[in-house]
Amino acid sequence: MNTNTALINQQLANETGISNAQVNAFIELYDDGNTVPFIARYRKEATQGLDDIQLRLLETRLIYLREVEARRQTILKAISSMGKLSADLQRKIEQCFHKSVLEDLYLPFKSKRISKGQLAIEAGIQPLADKLWQQGDCDPQRLVSDFLNPSKGFADAESVLEGALFIAMESIITDPALLEKLRRHLLANAAFECSVVKGKEQQAVKFKDYFDYQESLNKIAPHRLLAVLRGKTEGLLKLSLNADPKQDKKIKTSYCESLIAHHLGFSWLKLSDDNWRKKVIQKAWKSKLSGQMETQLITLLKESAHKNAMDNFASNLKDLLMAAPAGAKVTLGLDPGLRTGCKLAVVDATGKLLAYQTIYPHQPSNKIKQAAQIVMQLIKEHQVELIAIGNGTASRESDDFIRATLAENNLDITTVMVSEAGASVYSASELASKEFPDIDVAIRGAISIARRLQDPLSELVKIDAKAIGVGLYQHDINQKSLSQRLDSVVEDCVNSVGVDLNSASPSLLSYVAGLNQTIATNIVQYRDQNGAYKSRSSLKKVPRLGGKAFQQCAGFLRITNALNPLDNSAVHPEAYDLVKQIAADKQVQVKQLVNNSNLLNSIDANNYADKNFGVISVKDIISELAKPKRDPRPEFKRVDFAKNINNIADLQEGMILQGVISNVTNFGAFVDIGVHQDGLVHISQLADKFVSDPFAIVKVGQLVKVRVVEIDLQRKRIALSMRLEEKAA
Repeated sequence: MNTNTALINQQLANETGISNAQVNAFIELYDDGNTVPFIARYRKEATQGLDDIQLRLLETRLIYLREVEARRQTILKAISSMGKLSADLQRKIEQCFHKSVLEDLYLPFKSKRISKGQLAIEAGIQPLADKLWQQGDCDPQRLVSDFLNPSKGFADAESVLEGALFIAMESIITDPALLEKLRRHLLANAAFECSVVKGKEQQAVKFKDYFDYQESLNKIAPHRLLAVLRGKTEGLLKLSLNADPKQDKKIKTSYCESLIAHHLGFSWLKLSDDNWRKKVIQKAWKSKLSGQMETQLITLLKESAHKNAMDNFASNLKDLLMAAPAGAKVTLGLDPGLRTGCKLAVVDATGKLLAYQTIYPHQPSNKIKQAAQIVMQLIKEHQVELIAIGNGTASRESDDFIRATLAENNLDITTVMVSEAGASVYSASELASKEFPDIDVAIRGAISIARRLQDPLSELVKIDAKAIGVGLYQHDINQKSLSQRLDSVVEDCVNSVGVDLNSASPSLLSYVAGLNQTIATNIVQYRDQNGAYKSRSSLKKVPRLGGKAFQQCAGFLRITNALNPLDNSAVHPEAYDLVKQIAADKQVQVKQLVNNSNLLNSIDANNYADKNFGVISVKDIISELAKPKRDPRPEFKRVDFAKNINNIADLQEGMILQGVISNVTNFGAFVDIGVHQDGLVHISQLADKFVSDPFAIVKVGQLVKVRVVEIDLQRKRIALSMRLEEKAA
């Protein structure tokens, strides 16, 4: 391990609180081509039990620190080539692990266009600048005459003094230690001030809360900062930094000027108004550093807010993907609509399309009887067990129609309202076109809705995670970073649940550890050409699926009714011989071990631990044999929306309603109560106790009871509370 690698590893351990041994083990496995899901599940011994959350943190920070290292080497090489790399500077650069600080250190050496200060130096004005700085209270005019240089553009006293001023300024505005002090001070004490752009009041009404707004940098919530930045980007809001928000506005100087003076070794208060040093510092702060700091701090806080938004999006996405599946049952999907009708699609237990129709039970057609006949025909012909209704326009009307139809025919079929966020994206996608080339786009939406009820994870992986709609200000975030983060979430969810090798789509398979879209497509093509897989080992015949890919993916793939029962479990093929040994010792066949808790409980893991499988791994194998194919997702439940409450106008303050969490943010949670407009439970209304983190209280997909607190019909806003006992104000 070279010195730089050792430093990165140590920094990772310091940042995460994870031991050096665990960090080193992860990096060695990761650099050897092992995926995070594989390491989390099958290399617990090496990492001493690190879970996927800890491993993802290590992965993210490792990538960042390696980017810093690459930039560090570039900077060291550049400064060294200039002959300006002192031992002290080299030490500072080598001990730096933050990109912004690294760039501060490099700032004085960056090649840039010739500045006014450099022009003055070339004209021989440096000695004057030094003398004026050292003799701050002297009369500058007495010293100027010796430095006039008309050929270099310094023909009079004014231009010479300005040149000296810029020479002195440059050493200040490129001082890394000073820049860091200013940043720390402003982060702790400064405030953002926001106002509406004059004449844009009507256009900016959605940003009304920020028309006359001020908040400390150290207190501004990420979602508020992102809202202000969006308003600024749209040209509706003005944003500025107030370095001294607690200072009387009559005072024209900034405390930052005093901080600069102190950094340079003298007292600002003791300088006279005519002091040269004071003029230099004032010019440096007002014309350069204040604007530079404002830009840097906005960028810094924006990056932090974007990270927070990504964390929230990732958390919501995970909860949505890991929502309870209704199961492998024949399902009728209904994509509701009014004028264009409701699209129906029936899929079998595996999600295969069986039939589709369009009905017109609502305004303006009102063909209720005909629609009911079509629905009943589909139900009886295909023995429908579940009905999924999209939650878009006319969803409550469609739900009422379906329930009435079932009641009239004495049928008790579970009917569930399903989020259709992103369904239209899938319907119009190339993937949907390949899957259903001759099916109308609207019908594809109904198919997707039906499949979402059967297995949310399997269906939602077909849609770009950014289109699912459980984020906030997601379009303002770096899209590449967001995609990488969300892809990691999807990958972890897919591998946590496991995938049926003989029914999975290429989209789902592409998220299995070790696989990509090409190999996933090849797996499905091989299945289509050769029939269902009988064993995991037959995967080795799939084109481009080599030994490493097989090692990474095999444990996450399941084969129902496989010849080897272990192929339908999370036991990895590399452990099959160990299981055979356990079975032989117990004088039973391998299949007799599966689901045999009494027999498995009698096994001492210590007896089978060796250099290949430690005690942790053996215990995991025994646990998996006891309950193979365990699904980590919760039990399926449905929300029952209140009858006759179909739109926001039907609501009344004080109503107690059932709903489902549709989105969680830092300031509260949005709840779908079946009126086509989600209500907000503010963070203060999530519980009877103080709540600092909404994500610790609720999650996307959770069924909740809420009380209607306030209804704003004009702005279509609904305020809700989960504090049911508190009377409405």
